[in-house]
Amino acid sequence: MNQRQLMAFRAAMMHGSITAAAKRLNVSQPAVSRLIADLEFSLGFTLFTRQTGGIVPTREAQEFFREVDMMFYGLDRLTMVAEEIRTLSRATVRFATLPMLSFEVVPQALMRFRARHPQVHMLQDVYTSARVLELVASRQVELGVAQTHKRRDDIEILHTYHARCVCVMQPGHRLASRARITPEDLEGEPLIMLARHTISASYIANAFADHGISPTIAAESQPSFAAGSLAAAGCGIAFVDELTAMALRGRVSAVAFEPEVPFDICILKPRETPLSRAAAGFLAELVAGIETALAARTTP
Repeated sequence: MNQRQLMAFRAAMMHGSITAAAKRLNVSQPAVSRLIADLEFSLGFTLFTRQTGGIVPTREAQEFFREVDMMFYGLDRLTMVAEEIRTLSRATVRFATLPMLSFEVVPQALMRFRARHPQVHMLQDVYTSARVLELVASRQVELGVAQTHKRRDDIEILHTYHARCVCVMQPGHRLASRARITPEDLEGEPLIMLARHTISASYIANAFADHGISPTIAAESQPSFAAGSLAAAGCGIAFVDELTAMALRGRVSAVAFEPEVPFDICILKPRETPLSRAAAGFLAELVAGIETALAARTTP
């Protein structure tokens, strides 16, 4: 008993004749008759009685057909599943990013990806760097974008991008037209600082300490967009990353800060876990989006 014999038997049962079965299988009538005869020999019982004008399935054939049809249903189902996997119809991509990417970079990357793969289910989480790192390390997401200054055994860094913090303020502020701002320029100015647990906050604190300046802290805020929004409302001058400053354009003026405060970001994945085809496709769009955004920076 082999698959070709079973296919011939199933086609004959479904279409009611050897002629129709042969047409369905695109083979000759004698070939179908021979396959069915070989199957009957293998099984040890008759499947069809031959009558003038056609064939009539035996009771044994009808009982056997129920099992054969279930087997072919399973094969058809496997074929359908394989096709869905090939075309990414069953794919889900879960990723986590810092808020700085959620305003423009991720939406545009996601739209480009979905234009090619509209059936892929996308799940985005927006968290702080510490939480993104946890999600990547625990394999709860396939991709993450975060700040990190430590190498970890459970996370693989795919790409690293250099960005920096800038000062943002209301467009009419006295420092808004400066080419750059130093700690001395900010002495006595109400400042909106990033939360102390962030990597950038320590760099900013060191910059003021190195220049002997004690900053006037009006508020601490996280994430950058919240700090920038406070600046846009006139609460003070905020330190934010460049991509957030771009998302706030029109509401604030952005001025470079010296000494430079890095705001480097990394694209991450769990170590020793290959990306799915869908995640790899989205990664390409995310990389292109970040590179385009960083190339469009306006601060000197």
